[in-house]
Amino acid sequence: MAVSAEKRATREGYGAALKELATKNPNVVALSADLAESTGVLKLAAVAPERFFQMGIAEANMVDVAAGMATCGKIPFASTFAIFGTGRAWESFRNSVCYPALNVKLACTHSGLSVGEDGASHQALEDIAVMRAIPNVTVVVPADYAAAHAATIAVAEQRGPVYLRLGRPKIPAVYEDGKAPMTLGKGNVLREGNDVAILACGPLVSMAVDAAKLLEKDGRQATVIDMHTIKPLDEKLLLDVARRCRCVVTAEEHNIVGGLGGAVSEALSQHLPTPLERVGTRDTFGESGTHADLWKKYGLTPDAIAAAARKAMERK
Repeated sequence: MAVSAEKRATREGYGAALKELATKNPNVVALSADLAESTGVLKLAAVAPERFFQMGIAEANMVDVAAGMATCGKIPFASTFAIFGTGRAWESFRNSVCYPALNVKLACTHSGLSVGEDGASHQALEDIAVMRAIPNVTVVVPADYAAAHAATIAVAEQRGPVYLRLGRPKIPAVYEDGKAPMTLGKGNVLREGNDVAILACGPLVSMAVDAAKLLEKDGRQATVIDMHTIKPLDEKLLLDVARRCRCVVTAEEHNIVGGLGGAVSEALSQHLPTPLERVGTRDTFGESGTHADLWKKYGLTPDAIAAAARKAMERK
């Protein structure tokens, strides 16, 4: 698969897709909690200023207003940083959006360790866990710019609450622009192999591909899956590769408790107990530093994923 060498952030793909949606669907609106430029929603404001709403530093109010708009037939995208959208606004999203199953998209950027120098107070490492625990919500974590663009279009077309998790740093491309498969609830198989299955989301997808290349040097072939939808999880695909490979690795920029690793372990323990190794932060807060240094310190690298795969294969 030939992809661009240019690194771009998933938040940029989100902003570009919002701008495109605004020109095609008059019901799409965007709300910001004083972070319109950082989250990318200013791109919608540039083409449809009457459908952009600056709510100030009041995240819960932003979500409640979005819920009201949804009852009037609008498709609101409410955006802020992940730590605020899933922290300060969690109760509003639960009670005002998910309980009545309203058509609100909570699209949060600056997730994970890669907020970098902003430090632990701003690094959302538990957001997937707290959001997927709410009934009626779909949780989506795109792998790159193209996937974020496709995911934004897809969630606009799907009715119901969505948590769309996006990142700050520029990351390698996994897909060509306009060619990222995005069926919500269906993982994408990027590489085929019978020795180990690696399931990843967000910026760890490109690292999982690189890890598979490292394993090839050992004579091992890995299946690599972009599991962009954490909820509902593609259990059929998971169980198919678990039966074939007989061991699984998950990789995510999130706490291994409750995220993709938690979702996969729940499914495997219920349906097909299988050796599983989880790559992610290990029940700890982060710290200040560049995203590259933090990923290395906390074991979010191709080498760490390959090491987890070797350990999983030993447990067969």
